[in-house]
Amino acid sequence: MSDAVTVNGKIGKTILVMSGKGGVGKSTVAVNIAAALAHAGKKVGILDADIHGPSIPTMLGLEGAKTTGRDGMMHPIERNGIAVMSMGFFLDDLKDPVIWRGPMKMNVIKQFITEVAWGELDVLVVDLPPGTGDEPLSVCQLIGKVDGAVIVTTPQRVAAVDVMKSVSFCHELSVPVVGVVENMSGFVCPKCGETTDIFMTDGGRRLASEMRIPFLGAVPIDPLIVRSGDGGYPMTDIDQHNETHRRFADIVKGIEHFLTL
Repeated sequence: MSDAVTVNGKIGKTILVMSGKGGVGKSTVAVNIAAALAHAGKKVGILDADIHGPSIPTMLGLEGAKTTGRDGMMHPIERNGIAVMSMGFFLDDLKDPVIWRGPMKMNVIKQFITEVAWGELDVLVVDLPPGTGDEPLSVCQLIGKVDGAVIVTTPQRVAAVDVMKSVSFCHELSVPVVGVVENMSGFVCPKCGETTDIFMTDGGRRLASEMRIPFLGAVPIDPLIVRSGDGGYPMTDIDQHNETHRRFADIVKGIEHFLTL
């Protein structure tokens, strides 16, 4: 980790949210983990390290927002007690593509770490793009010490196989694995509340057992999650009696226990 840089601000713990597979709902998990930790009284930041597909601004109702700069530093935008930084804040339109090679992406990630006035945070949640390429490697090398990684998968075996690569990535870079979250684990009927397994079940639990890492919990396909993501507010900000809300609460308890937050 010789390329490590000094993070601007006093950050207690850094958590990566990652997956070897795209489309598993990684950003949804990252946003709701951050929101749940903020609800628990933690000072939380979220770094959207997905340079090509920054979705955090949409999920937190920050589309069109622009970061400000003063004293030579960029300042994150605060939303519901969460300090947020994303490439999306620098695009004229979120539909604009970012056509960059690896070195340019590493440079902007370095800026997000060293030139953003994060202030004092208990936790910095880093939402990574899928895979084990430039962005995850850059974050791990630049931060130097990552306290843990939450691995997101869906129940199908085809997803779990790719997700295993993220676990191996963490082992090779000496990043502790907090555990696995199985997303899209059954469909919750909005009328009767019954859960129906659309995909195969327990793929995340089997992956965790096979890789000998903790299983943090399963999150169902809930229409409320879709509405919250499109509406710009975390699921964990609404109905606390909802089953999905409780699932996220249990997942965050596992993360807090692992990191002794």
